[in-house]
Amino acid sequence: MLSPAEDTEGEALRVLVASHSHPRVQNGGSEVASYSLFDRLRQRPGLRASYLGCSRTASFARAGQSITQPFERDEYLYTVGDFEWFKFANRDTAFARDFRALLRNLRPQVVHFHHYINFGMEAFAHVREVLPDAKLILTLHEFLAICHQQGQMVTRHQGQLCRRSGQVECSRCFPEFQPADFFLRETYIGHFLRHVHHFISPSRFLAERYVAWGLPAERISVIENVPAATVRPSPARRVRLPGSELRAGFFGQISLLKGMQVLLDAAAALEGERRHDISFQIHGDQTNQPAAFQAAFLSQVEKAGSNVVFHGAYANADIDALMTDVDVVLVPSIWWENSPVVIQEAFRNGVPVVCSNIGGMAEKVVPDETGLHFGVGSPRSLAGVLKALADDPDRLARLAAGAARECARLEGSVDELDAGLAATDPLGAHLRLYRDLRAPPPPRPAPRFALSREP
Repeated sequence: MLSPAEDTEGEALRVLVASHSHPRVQNGGSEVASYSLFDRLRQRPGLRASYLGCSRTASFARAGQSITQPFERDEYLYTVGDFEWFKFANRDTAFARDFRALLRNLRPQVVHFHHYINFGMEAFAHVREVLPDAKLILTLHEFLAICHQQGQMVTRHQGQLCRRSGQVECSRCFPEFQPADFFLRETYIGHFLRHVHHFISPSRFLAERYVAWGLPAERISVIENVPAATVRPSPARRVRLPGSELRAGFFGQISLLKGMQVLLDAAAALEGERRHDISFQIHGDQTNQPAAFQAAFLSQVEKAGSNVVFHGAYANADIDALMTDVDVVLVPSIWWENSPVVIQEAFRNGVPVVCSNIGGMAEKVVPDETGLHFGVGSPRSLAGVLKALADDPDRLARLAAGAARECARLEGSVDELDAGLAATDPLGAHLRLYRDLRAPPPPRPAPRFALSREP
């Protein structure tokens, strides 16, 4: 039995992981997920992993080279040139030259994209032309191929959940484009997606949306994002005592679609009810948001009651220490979140999650096992869930134990995969997929009846 870290000839498997950014450039969820995969892969014996990220800051380019190595060994960074966002077309001729050269140098047998932003859809064709025997995988993180509104499937002006895209419907959101433009966009994207051997979706919800859109169901696997290598939390983890406050923490990008207004309105409602036993600890960065949103958010925080504490931006390396100081993690997003990394981070620290009841969020958080759901966009529903939890310390303890059990499942062990058994943890599932895609096809069975060629 071959190790999943080896190809079909017993040689070390070479994998290139590619992401539309880099955690040291932008610390978003998909960047963290892609880098966590790379980091775990390069720790595997007999496997060589490389990472290609992107930056839209020209300071990383060197001597006419669009792909450089400003960080660590086996890590590369593409400085983005002329990129067309409507259909994700890369017009930067330097990228084609340097990316193809990198492929020839690394000779990966598996090229695993965690996005096509900044690379362009044409990157898939470059891989297939330079490395015709390599297997090409794409992890889907949101609905960008389907939805021009930042891939979030919400209406552009009303911010309402969108349940079905279409050329006419999309043109209503973006009247500057005709339905024919959206037809050409979909055709262009679909042409290059045909180069992908296999797709990964971190949630069933996202996979089902893409299958309905047109991707072949047999080429999509639902595999959770690989969690970062575990950094065990401080032993001084907070334990809520009866009668003490329930501390609800928010971690991540502060934006309208992340549900910040829902959180603040719930906090105001609880303050009005004089529920001083529940506080909201907000950790995040709002500085990349529109100026009007930033001003409104900071003004509302300043006027909020004592139950709201805004701590500001944080380094990703500090997330474990910060989470050990809250009782629950809030994910109040008002769009169809796919697989928020913050949920994995909460489970890693044994902290249950309270989230909106839609999309991949609701799929990842099992009610009364690893957390609780509340009605999407409803401050009243969120406040009610938190009040019930604050009044039942035993329930909170049970949920924390469930979160810790889910962490153990996600971290898993690929030892059983090496032994040829089924692996359910995300890293093991990725390695199994790599191995299966690299395996030669099974021999075709001999026909039961042979037709005579004699006259």
